[in-house]
Amino acid sequence: LIPGFIDSEQADWMFEQLLQDIPWGQRTHVRQEVSFEEPRLTSWYGELPYTYSRITMQPNPNWHPLLTMLKERIEELTGYTFNSLLCNLYRNEKDSVDWHSDDEPSLGKNPIIASLSFGATRTFEMRKKPSPEEDGDYTYVERLRISLDHGTLLMMEGATQEDWQHRVPKEYHSRDERINLTFRMIYPEPDGVWK
Repeated sequence: LIPGFIDSEQADWMFEQLLQDIPWGQRTHVRQEVSFEEPRLTSWYGELPYTYSRITMQPNPNWHPLLTMLKERIEELTGYTFNSLLCNLYRNEKDSVDWHSDDEPSLGKNPIIASLSFGATRTFEMRKKPSPEEDGDYTYVERLRISLDHGTLLMMEGATQEDWQHRVPKEYHSRDERINLTFRMIYPEPDGVWK
């Protein structure tokens, strides 16, 4: 966790520019034959498509210059390389993302995800996946709550996705807009066929 990775003055204008310039869209999920709107807006950047929760985001190689600059700053600090970016816009306290792990095959083993936050502070929760003996029961697992402030960088590395789930829950108090940029490395599917 690197608070103040982007200082607040820079983070202010970056937030406004990203809010305005990124082509935000709302995706529709289908679960058990019921379709529902994703409770946040998203946008994808990268040479390859990205599929999660049975939604495929089409390739978009036209990176916004500010996003390229942020990617390079994170790569310089961490020594990792990223070729893709999922942008999330949480419009208010009702927008959220449910429990999940970023463990799609296209992310490879032990994916590294750099998560950069702008705008309103939101709580990021993590919970340890239960052991096989616990048979999917999350009642007593270890949990973490992290406040992600304006300009904060969170690095998820190693077995994080294998061992933990994470979410950004809905909140009861009103929240302003928050942008979260999640830089990642995407690999072509091994059989060359996109699922």
